[in-house]
Amino acid sequence: MIDALGQIDLANPDHYVEGVPFEWFDRLRHEHPVVWHPEQPPNRGFWAITRHDDLTAVHMDWETFSSEIGAVGLEELDEEQLQIRNSMLETDPPRHTQMRKICSKRFSARGVGVYEDWIRDVARGVLDRALVSDEPFDFVSEISRELPIRFLCSIFTVPQDDAPALIEWGDQMIANQDPDLSAAVVDREDTEEYRLLPFRSPTARKVFAYADRQRDLRLADPADDVIAALVAAQNEGALNEREYHNYFALLLIAGNETTRHTISSGMLALAEHPDQLELLQDEPDLIPRAVEEILRWATPVMHFRRTATRDVELRGQRIKAGDKVVTWYISANRDEGVFPDPYRFDVTRTPNDHVTFGPGGPHFCLGAHLARLETKILFQELLPRLRSIEILGPPERIRSDFVNGIKRMPVRINPS
Repeated sequence: MIDALGQIDLANPDHYVEGVPFEWFDRLRHEHPVVWHPEQPPNRGFWAITRHDDLTAVHMDWETFSSEIGAVGLEELDEEQLQIRNSMLETDPPRHTQMRKICSKRFSARGVGVYEDWIRDVARGVLDRALVSDEPFDFVSEISRELPIRFLCSIFTVPQDDAPALIEWGDQMIANQDPDLSAAVVDREDTEEYRLLPFRSPTARKVFAYADRQRDLRLADPADDVIAALVAAQNEGALNEREYHNYFALLLIAGNETTRHTISSGMLALAEHPDQLELLQDEPDLIPRAVEEILRWATPVMHFRRTATRDVELRGQRIKAGDKVVTWYISANRDEGVFPDPYRFDVTRTPNDHVTFGPGGPHFCLGAHLARLETKILFQELLPRLRSIEILGPPERIRSDFVNGIKRMPVRINPS
């Protein structure tokens, strides 16, 4: 049992503010790769899965380890919450497959590939503005968050002037444990009045109202964009009102937050490993491979939860039907059984079987192609412009046991 491991508490967001507690995950992988982890009431606890192969086994067996029963977060939801708050993430096949098809073509390699030139132009504009001088600036607000949100506005066909509000809303929802970002800190405040809203966030109401306005615009003047695809699905009965709202919120958060944190963590890693930065500048053809190492290194979503549908044994542990099973991507991506010297940042690493987008199966990340493309283009455009980069003080990390993200990172970049 985890009590034997001292002060390990993976569900306390305070333990991630100074950085991921990798030493805890190392110990669990080595000594207790499948272990029962107590939680504070009203939660009952969960099975912590920390090895790459066990995580893969759980995610590939959706019939035994469900996303729909109990949802995918640590919070334990009652039936009313499940019915109202569930998004595409919290469904199993065949319903998951049906919902995924609504937008899958738009996020396929071909679907996002048609935007490559546009993304590159936006990246160049972002860098032109950020690198106008060698004065210090915040890398996150000036570079990391700009490219993903600008592209999201484009495929949503919403005004670019809406970007600041969309960023703020996404932050307030997904960073719901951080008092610097959240409108209601879920583990410090009474959020019972928001229990039926995603992330228990009052900001969800603003997102839903915005989604309604966008739907009205498309009903009055049909368009061909991601939101129009959701509206058409609702009109055809494939989505109800609640599902439309939750799908919209999911795309807003997933299409913005995770890529931003990947880019920030990637820049930090390159600054801390100047030999790897120099290698990419000398051999830019390595950047696509480097993106995979950045994704492994960053792991912006640290875990997802499943719920056992039946009694099952995993690595000698008896998991009962109804138990929470939490798979820790952040640990699997440092598994020395899969990644030789896992704490070495190596932009030439191959193979690189990271699980940042999931290990496969029905829930493999819908936006994986887009995240790879945006990250690749950003670094292809940024690295030739660098002579040097300084990180001016410790990056400020999001207080979260779910999101591995940097909210501020002051830098000085000396242009080449």
